[in-house]
Amino acid sequence: MINNYNLNSLPEREAKPRERGFTMAMDKGLSIREVEDFLEVAGDYVDIVKLGWATSFVVPNLQKKLDVYRAAGIPVYFGGTLFEAFIARNQFDDYRRVLDKYNMTFAEVSDGSLEMSHEKKCGYIQTLAEQVTVLSEVGSKDAEKIIPPYMWIRLMQAELDAGAWKVIGEAREGGNVGLFRSTGEVRSGLVEEILTQVPFEKILWEAPQKAQQVWFIKLLGANVNLGNIAPSEVIPLETIRLGLRGDTFSHFLNNGAPIIDA
Repeated sequence: MINNYNLNSLPEREAKPRERGFTMAMDKGLSIREVEDFLEVAGDYVDIVKLGWATSFVVPNLQKKLDVYRAAGIPVYFGGTLFEAFIARNQFDDYRRVLDKYNMTFAEVSDGSLEMSHEKKCGYIQTLAEQVTVLSEVGSKDAEKIIPPYMWIRLMQAELDAGAWKVIGEAREGGNVGLFRSTGEVRSGLVEEILTQVPFEKILWEAPQKAQQVWFIKLLGANVNLGNIAPSEVIPLETIRLGLRGDTFSHFLNNGAPIIDA
């Protein structure tokens, strides 16, 4: 981590490679030059990058882009919607070959757009876990589909048991479904109930909006796993994690007591 000068009483951040305090950034079609600029500024604070949904199918210079991320030590994976696109076309073996072709070490298994039995989804997780490190996404992209807390817990636990390294709480890139209401407000009761059963370090919460990031950091601390972060928001997120932005300024200082200028 980069510290240009000394400040006392900052929350301790896990060092890379880390299991907690993970930041997943979403690349929705950055150019090679934009990737280079992004990593120059924020590479130390990014743990993994997702090439959003199926953008990897159409983006030019895909291999070169992957090479730039790898040269910086940042693993990359294809969005879960791409996995679903292959499954919907009965091309699971083709998907596995694509992972090999691009030397991918991570993959996302999701069912947010495609109806499939959970038993079948866990089977895909189990198979892919023999090939790559699997992140599995729980939750629907359909705002009208409300999954009760007990079912979130059941699904997450089953997918971890099937071989997922971490489970992802669905929010989409807009942060307005799944874990969140259409307004972006966190379904706080849902999150808190999930945490009674699933270890927090095993969950990657999609939280693209600043208010959502602040909420999770206040609830779970600087080392909560957060995803779907826009490249331009990675540095701002790190300052929120450290209590160096107004939103969390008092939270990590003086145990949250009011700050009085002596």
